[in-house]
Amino acid sequence: MIPARLLTLALACAALPALAGDWTANLRYRHERVDDAAFARDAEADTLRLRLGWSHAFAHGLSAGAELDAVAGLGDRYNSGANGRSAYPSVPDARAFELNQAWLRWRGDKGGAVLGRQRLLFDNQRFIGNSGWRQNEQTFDAVALDFAAHEGVVLRYAWLGRVHRVAGDNARDPLARERRLDAHLANAAWTGAAGTLVGYGYWLDDRDVATASTRTLGLRWTGQRPLGAASVAWSLEAANQADHAGNPRDTDENYFLVEPALTARGLTWKLGWEQLGGSGLTAFQTPLASLHAFNGWADKFSVTPADGLDDRYAAVSGKLGRGRLQDKLAWTVAWHDFDADRGGADYGREWDASLAFPLPHGLSGLVKFADYRSDGYARDTRKLWLQLEWNH
Repeated sequence: MIPARLLTLALACAALPALAGDWTANLRYRHERVDDAAFARDAEADTLRLRLGWSHAFAHGLSAGAELDAVAGLGDRYNSGANGRSAYPSVPDARAFELNQAWLRWRGDKGGAVLGRQRLLFDNQRFIGNSGWRQNEQTFDAVALDFAAHEGVVLRYAWLGRVHRVAGDNARDPLARERRLDAHLANAAWTGAAGTLVGYGYWLDDRDVATASTRTLGLRWTGQRPLGAASVAWSLEAANQADHAGNPRDTDENYFLVEPALTARGLTWKLGWEQLGGSGLTAFQTPLASLHAFNGWADKFSVTPADGLDDRYAAVSGKLGRGRLQDKLAWTVAWHDFDADRGGADYGREWDASLAFPLPHGLSGLVKFADYRSDGYARDTRKLWLQLEWNH
């Protein structure tokens, strides 16, 4: 039987073209299987998300938009965070019917402003992102400003009043639903012949969890250069994180990233070394990031361990296919070696692999796999995803 809320959203989607403005629709089905050695049972989650969006441009650069999400779950053989099935591994895609975005935007020649519930993506989303991998994404009640001060210079500022987290409004833990914030985000990017240099400062006052209040200052440098028939690219980043806004914990942790890449003969080879410092009591945290994209797809390090995290990784990606599918099958294989920053304990290793492919009638498919092997931290975990998506 189709859930009533999902049916309501589907009917609204059918009626939307009659409204003035532009509309979008997205349908995403996902099967996720989790084999976690910490549990006697494997998780099997089949979820379907319908996202309906509307926007309309008015005069003088003004526009408005809204977006609704509905997530349906088939069966309860997984712990969604809302269904109380704690005997199963976690798959945080709970049933939901929520207002994902609702914003008012002004856009001028050199800048703009957005007021309301919105999706925010800063740089590579290591600090501020939407966690778009999950069925119910992360959005913010915020004021966001951007300004092109000079050619190649872009300034961004955002004030965050609340974060709506991926666990959704029905999560049993209230802190997993949303958090009240008083956060100030400043980001300045300069792009020139040497690449893009970004300086940032993120002051996060978490009104619900005082120990999550931090000040983060950092620099990020990215670029790309041709090398004969090939090209090289790089990402270098360093940051410091300290306690802020009454945080009772004395925090002073460092972060760095070194990530060179080479693209040649249709393949991109990447090496990386990312370190999040830890003192044994506190560690460098990124609670507002798109966490699934970092430190392995098995999601064992979404919260940095108290002794910190040292992640050394390698990845290769490319495209394949013949005939009508020439270069349309996108694949990635990655390997991670995890250690503690403090003390050097071995946390384990992980293999990740994915294959994305187009399908008829505007559909796209994805097969994805993660295999984490513990060496004393957490437990061995394997995850498999099968996904179909449609956009209009």
